[in-house]
Amino acid sequence: MLTKLLTSLPRSILCLGIFFFLHCQRAHSQDTASVSQVRSDTLQPAADTLHPSDTLKPKKAPKKSQLKSKVEYAAKDSLRFDIKNQKVHLYNNANIKYEDIELQSGYVEIDFPKATVHATGIVKDTVGDTVQMPEFTQAAQKFKSNVMNYNYNTKRGYIQNVFTKQDEGYLHGTIVKKMENDITYLKNGWYTTCDREADPHFEFKFGKAKVIPGKRVITGPAYFVVADVPIPIGIPFGYFPSKSGRRSGIIVPTYGESASRGFFLENGGYYWAMSEYTDLYLVGDIYSHGSWAIKPRLNYRYRYHYSGTFNMSYANNKIGTQDSPDYSKSTDYSIQWVHAQDPKARPHSTFSANVNIVSHNFNKYNPVTNTEAYLSNTFQSSVNFSTSFSNTTHLTVNFSHSQNTLTRTIDITLPYLTFSVDQFYPLRKKNRAGKIRWFENISTKYNLEMQNQYNTTDTTIFKKQNWWNDMQNGIRHSVPITGTFRVLKYLNWTNSILMNDRMYLSTIRKQYIPSSVAGKDSLVTDTIHSFANAFDANVSTALNTRLYGMYQFKKGPIVAIRHMVTPTVSFTYTPDFGSSFWGYYRYADNDTNSNPQKYSIFQGSLYGSPPPKKSGLVAFSLSNNLEMKVRSKKDTVTGTKKIVLIEDLTFRETYDLAKDTMKWSKFSISGYTTLFKSLRIQYNSTWDPYARDSTGHSINKTEWAAHRRLLRLDNTTWDVGLNYSLSSDKSKKKKTTTKGTPQERKEINDYYDYYIDFDIPWSFNVAYKFNYTKTWNSGNVKRVGQITQTLGFNGQLNITPKWKITLNTGWDFTSGQLAFTSIDLYRDLHCWEMRFGWIPKGAQQSWNFSINVKASVLQDLKLNKKKDFRDYVQ
Repeated sequence: MLTKLLTSLPRSILCLGIFFFLHCQRAHSQDTASVSQVRSDTLQPAADTLHPSDTLKPKKAPKKSQLKSKVEYAAKDSLRFDIKNQKVHLYNNANIKYEDIELQSGYVEIDFPKATVHATGIVKDTVGDTVQMPEFTQAAQKFKSNVMNYNYNTKRGYIQNVFTKQDEGYLHGTIVKKMENDITYLKNGWYTTCDREADPHFEFKFGKAKVIPGKRVITGPAYFVVADVPIPIGIPFGYFPSKSGRRSGIIVPTYGESASRGFFLENGGYYWAMSEYTDLYLVGDIYSHGSWAIKPRLNYRYRYHYSGTFNMSYANNKIGTQDSPDYSKSTDYSIQWVHAQDPKARPHSTFSANVNIVSHNFNKYNPVTNTEAYLSNTFQSSVNFSTSFSNTTHLTVNFSHSQNTLTRTIDITLPYLTFSVDQFYPLRKKNRAGKIRWFENISTKYNLEMQNQYNTTDTTIFKKQNWWNDMQNGIRHSVPITGTFRVLKYLNWTNSILMNDRMYLSTIRKQYIPSSVAGKDSLVTDTIHSFANAFDANVSTALNTRLYGMYQFKKGPIVAIRHMVTPTVSFTYTPDFGSSFWGYYRYADNDTNSNPQKYSIFQGSLYGSPPPKKSGLVAFSLSNNLEMKVRSKKDTVTGTKKIVLIEDLTFRETYDLAKDTMKWSKFSISGYTTLFKSLRIQYNSTWDPYARDSTGHSINKTEWAAHRRLLRLDNTTWDVGLNYSLSSDKSKKKKTTTKGTPQERKEINDYYDYYIDFDIPWSFNVAYKFNYTKTWNSGNVKRVGQITQTLGFNGQLNITPKWKITLNTGWDFTSGQLAFTSIDLYRDLHCWEMRFGWIPKGAQQSWNFSINVKASVLQDLKLNKKKDFRDYVQ
């Protein structure tokens, strides 16, 4: 009998059993063994033969072990082997691993003949609480329970008071049966997305349920419980998807009532997971007063190749009822397309798109995603393809669109093409040796630009006939030849020849149509549709250098002040392309043939006309840069810090040798600098060296001769911009990084008003812009100053770790009142979240309140209340 018992045990247990059996017989004459301080061991399947021991060799072949794989087990306190009943008892932090199964518990009992495992927690002596509850893991499944029984051969289990996670949800069950196909049956349980194991904030309670891991949770009749309070809301059955990844399904709409549009269902429809690369949101709105909208959105992503989003909205808005005085009707549309190519997909070519086309009333009658979209009246689009050949030749093809919703103008460029050849040195040998000769520094390159423009309005873009006759198109070739040489060691001498050729498909002709009234002949412009080109060229030479001056301080916080001056003298000669030889300029004669009007046949063309007169411009410029070096304790290497006082201050003047009179141009001064890292100042002004007549026009008389001064201020512009951010010490010390994937960053930018960042306890930003311009009025009688100011500020404050307030506002200096203002309140409710948004005044005046479950699996479990901006009387 003993031999039969021993032969049925695995080899490792047999060896341990023999040792403990002999030890106990000698010491205590007992048939059980107790061992402390045992940490781990391994159970192996029974072998065909046992260890060589003649006295233990069975007379018959051993029975096949019921273990199919290796069992690894460990216990912190002790192991106890019951050899008679073939059981092992593990105490305190017991851990067992068998195939893809892992069990952790305070107490575990393994019954080898039955191939079962029984696990429970252990009771603390001092407190009396039960700790180290069983935790069972098999593949992706994980259970927590009070009592667990499991058969590791049939892979069936009987569990009491279970707690397990299913995708985004959590299941609680009083009694659970686990089947061999991983399907689980629960009795008297509840489903929630709250991760609190005890007393979740909400749950759906049910009598029975079936769990298919990775697919779904199906329950019988269930009712809703919030904070342990049953809500009189019941459902005949529950269906909770637990499949990870995307899945198709119905999008439940938001319901409510609008004062101006009636009862509504908003953002309801269907989500279609078309493939692993593409999905489609097809949602819409419908209102009882007749308004409706459809809003499809297509997302696509091919990893390491490209990604993008196509978003469209078409709405038929009816505000009020037809018999009401404030009734209005509007049909609006919006088309948005964003496409980005992965840089690794095609290193030598890229394709990108950023399309944003809206009707002029879309942002007025339809909700927008962020504040910036609402405040904008200019929208631009671009679709671009670029490629290069041998890294020296580049081709770009672009479509662009610009739209102003106030003026309702639309400018379309299709296509805009550029082709260029990088700078190269034609006179240099490939296998050159020795010094570079002067002529080997001569370089050239080639640029081609071609475009086709169409300017229209959103009311006529699809209605105008023969619209192609209104298009403007042209081609421009440009070939510069340049040579740069060093003169007297410190001077840079640059000589260049620039040749341009413009090609057009149409020109104009002007003529006077005789009238019966003398002097009232009408000037008529005709368009000639034929190919024509215009050539021009100029020759220039320039000489420049850099001069440095420095003053050092022996004492005080200032170490040194450095002044850098860059003087430049240049000469540019342009032939007379306005002569009759070229045929670019003509005269329109009237009936008296007096004062004929000279015009260019390329007037109004995309790339303009060649210069009408000969010129020989001598240009002088003087650029200045002023920097200061101060002592700084923060710099441990040099002990100093550089501060830029004036980034650039440039003086310019030209003198035209080819003119007969008024050869001097207006003297210009321009400069800019940045102070304190946030205050930017720009200055521009022009000064006229010639006097003015009574009509405000410059005359051939210098200011010195007329008023004993060299120059007269003609116009001036000051631009001051301040952008100052202040935040908590935590955000200052935190290293600035860019969060998330490119797609996540794009979603944050598109929906910035709804982005919550709890890493910054508080922050505040002020943006101020000041512009002062003083120019001559329309009658050139006097100079008039105009001031334009804008002020905006926004901030966010975490009242507590769960509360956040966000404010966006500004000041309108023209009207003397607050600009667009929005106040948003957010509350983190653990597994729920609450939002309140309020725009107190203006065209977007509205408020909205929402409370919803965070988990996407229950995204339709929410409460929304709002008063839309369309419900206010405008």
